[in-house]
Amino acid sequence: MNRLSCIVIFLSLSFTLFSRTSISSNPDMGVIRDRITDGLLGSGVNDHHIKELMRGLNSEGCWSEINYEDLSRTAFENSKHTSRLVMLSRAWRNPASSFYKNKELLEKIEAALAFWVKNDFICENWWNNEIGTPNDLANTLLLVGDELPKDLVHKTRPIVGRAHLEADGARPSGDRIKIADIYARNLLFFEDEKRFGEVVKVIENEIKFETGRGMQHDYSFHHRDDRVNNTLSYGLQFADVFAVWADYVANTGYSFSEEKIQILVDYYLDGICKMMAFGKYPDLGAKNRSISRSGALRAMGTSTPEKLLKVTDYRSKELQEIISVRSENAKSTGIYSKFFCLSEYSSHQRPAYFSSVRMYSKRNCNMEVPYNGEGLLNHYLGDGANYVYVDGTEYYDIFPVFDWQKIPGTTILQKPELIPEKDIQKWGLTTFVGSAADGRYNVSAFDFVSPHDKTKAKKSWFFFDDEYVCLGSGISSDENYPVVTTLNQTHLKGDVVVNENDKKTIPEQGERRLSSVQWIYHNGIAYFFPKPATVDLGNQPQRGSWSGINRQAGISTQEVSREIFKLWINHGTHPQNETYEYVVIPGVPTRSLDKRVKNIQVETIKNSNEIQAVRHKKLNIVQAVFYQPGTLKITHKLSLSTENPCIIILEYDKDVPVKITVSDPNRYLESLSFSLSAKVQSRPDMSSDWDEEKGVSRLTVKLPAGIYAGESKVIRL
Repeated sequence: MNRLSCIVIFLSLSFTLFSRTSISSNPDMGVIRDRITDGLLGSGVNDHHIKELMRGLNSEGCWSEINYEDLSRTAFENSKHTSRLVMLSRAWRNPASSFYKNKELLEKIEAALAFWVKNDFICENWWNNEIGTPNDLANTLLLVGDELPKDLVHKTRPIVGRAHLEADGARPSGDRIKIADIYARNLLFFEDEKRFGEVVKVIENEIKFETGRGMQHDYSFHHRDDRVNNTLSYGLQFADVFAVWADYVANTGYSFSEEKIQILVDYYLDGICKMMAFGKYPDLGAKNRSISRSGALRAMGTSTPEKLLKVTDYRSKELQEIISVRSENAKSTGIYSKFFCLSEYSSHQRPAYFSSVRMYSKRNCNMEVPYNGEGLLNHYLGDGANYVYVDGTEYYDIFPVFDWQKIPGTTILQKPELIPEKDIQKWGLTTFVGSAADGRYNVSAFDFVSPHDKTKAKKSWFFFDDEYVCLGSGISSDENYPVVTTLNQTHLKGDVVVNENDKKTIPEQGERRLSSVQWIYHNGIAYFFPKPATVDLGNQPQRGSWSGINRQAGISTQEVSREIFKLWINHGTHPQNETYEYVVIPGVPTRSLDKRVKNIQVETIKNSNEIQAVRHKKLNIVQAVFYQPGTLKITHKLSLSTENPCIIILEYDKDVPVKITVSDPNRYLESLSFSLSAKVQSRPDMSSDWDEEKGVSRLTVKLPAGIYAGESKVIRL
């Protein structure tokens, strides 16, 4: 007898030992059930669709167009049956529907549920057995269970009961809280007051920081031990379930503590929302295999922030702005620059644009495994991907036609074909991966060595207010294929304008190589080359299909065509120590671009294998990446020398340093030592030793340690 069968028998026996406690003896449970039921009813019912579903249900209680035979993890159309049960039950329970309390509809629901119970379909994918099916059946019982034959309800109970806290899928992560959610609704329907209270407490206590699976101390989320960033998938479900239950139990004896609610609000605003363009559109850089499903980058709704606002005043203005941005198309006022140290992901937001960088190291895997046949071409999505948004829809559903070896921001070997999907996930090969971030600006760096083919590059991104700089050095490969750095690949929206040899043109659709290019403009974003460059440009249709990236049953095999803008630099075959340098200027109109470029405020100080550094002349900021100890001249009188590999942001006033932000991307050091050619006083967490003869202050900064290793230390001088 297998484990699943044992669990079913155990649950069936244990359930019969408990007599149902009347909800009337605990008014709070009645209040909570009413709230859940009201939520399940939704905003309306499509009566025409309900009529079609009723007509299509045959005498056996099933729908002939559903394939009930294929129980594989890439198929299981059976889930359509249980989701239709919920739709029918909503219509029966909703006073706004013409089928409200309809006798024939209730008979159809009973027949469809009896068919499922009789066959008890088990999928090869545990998720359907412990989450998908129990979730639908629990909702069906809450909506119409009181009207169904007791014997049928009794037979349904063990199937719903597969969602329990000892289930295989209930491991600490986003799935555990969802399973607890289903379990609690099941116990609520069967009026098991004692265990209901225990499970609600489990849901509340899941809001905690973890060092393994779960919510990380930097407000990112890891679902598995591969340490892949799952904040906008499992981590989003994690927040949604908690917010739903915080609302369900508010002002009852089961209310969540303010402490837990505030942790969730912080996670939602400082984690989830900071991985979304303008707090509204999920960033492609924080997504994994789900992008192989249509609509994966659609604008987010307002349900979760609205529920949080109902249960707390904490950070209410920020929650309200998120709601306004999502529901009223209000303009985001967000200004931040954040590095998620534990997931090696950077995000940078300004009112006019959003940008991100995704990286990985020996500490994290590059990408999620293509579970269940999804994300079949995601090989390079973690390889320094850099996306930029001015409206939020730049990459929406681009994926069937995507050129998967030209991921924006990456430096990739162009192979004739990709390796098998089973080899997509790899641990990184380097440790120098990180960022210095002070909350407003950040510089991120990636000592990149491809785990797929050993292509090498030193890659860095320098983020400011109106632009950011992208540098690459040491680009090398021994393979007999060209290596390409892609600036962007996005939907083609309007004309492309090229400034080549001081001559502006609007090229016809096609693909071409351009030389002596000063800048290229497309869809509100300029790509400026401080040194005129040779680049490749595509502005033409690309073709593909959803089935090319997703093997799930029912995925469309139809070829689709979309017009794509694609810009890249070809470093040639067998490149050795090649470089690139470009500036991305988002949110600038073409009419002011020449003036903007002429007065560009950023300049590259160094772009070598040892140091990559950029100065912002107006802000008086230098951002620098030291792959090795070295010296950098900041101004005529001010210089910086480091004793360790590190990343630094230095702000100065004339020749006087005023603020410094440092980090150790290798995460080896307890303290970081460097010298400035200026007299600097000691500060808390920083000692200063002034050498009068050399005119140099030797500074030693105590760095964040433990789970915070790799995070930035900000010191005002």
